[in-house]
Amino acid sequence: MKNNNPLSGPGYFAQGLAMIVLPQLRWFVLIPLLINILVFSGMVYWASGYFSHWMAQLTGWVPQWLSFLEYLVWPLLFLGLAAVVFFTFTIIGNFIAAPFNALLAEKVQRMEGANMPDMQLSDWLSVVPKSLERELRKLLYYLPRALLLLLLTFIPVVGAVLWFLFNGWMMAIQYCDYAADNRGVSFTDMKLRLRPHITKCWPFGAMVNLAMLVPLLNLLIIPAAVAGASLFWEREIESMPVNRE
Repeated sequence: MKNNNPLSGPGYFAQGLAMIVLPQLRWFVLIPLLINILVFSGMVYWASGYFSHWMAQLTGWVPQWLSFLEYLVWPLLFLGLAAVVFFTFTIIGNFIAAPFNALLAEKVQRMEGANMPDMQLSDWLSVVPKSLERELRKLLYYLPRALLLLLLTFIPVVGAVLWFLFNGWMMAIQYCDYAADNRGVSFTDMKLRLRPHITKCWPFGAMVNLAMLVPLLNLLIIPAAVAGASLFWEREIESMPVNRE
């Protein structure tokens, strides 16, 4: 059923969060979740092992009379390392989860009544390379724009606002793309079809982006976002006629 509320995006995210506990979706959620927990734990363990060493090297360059700066450098280094770990994990986690996300999106779409062809064994085997290729396409779209916006963050307020707006849009692209790909919609066409619905898909992406900032909870956000975005795509996008002009 179509939802005409322009603020319905967060509602789709909440529905997706509720759906991931359903028995028929359980394995599509648990397998990538366990893999990502192992990857995240390994990255935290590796980073914590090097943190003390890097801190000792950094403070070794500070003259004795400036030793009080150590109390300022420590939290800055910690936050910087945490940001690097989080960003790297997000990229790796999305690549690992991509095939499972595609299958999760398809299951949600079928639950919504989507008339999709039954997958043969060869189709299932093609999910992995196709999903990884699509994930790389999204990364290539994201990185140049993200680097430009990072430079703009030096402009007070303006840079931060633009960064937040862009990441909300990017999260909508990231998670709606699985359902679009299952429907045979190209990456370019997917973006074009989302743009007229930006007042709905951007709040969805912004909600996902904010939830991603909560440590450990972000492991559950990925499948919830996939499920919610699949609902959004089927109810708001797929039901609308395609305008090719």
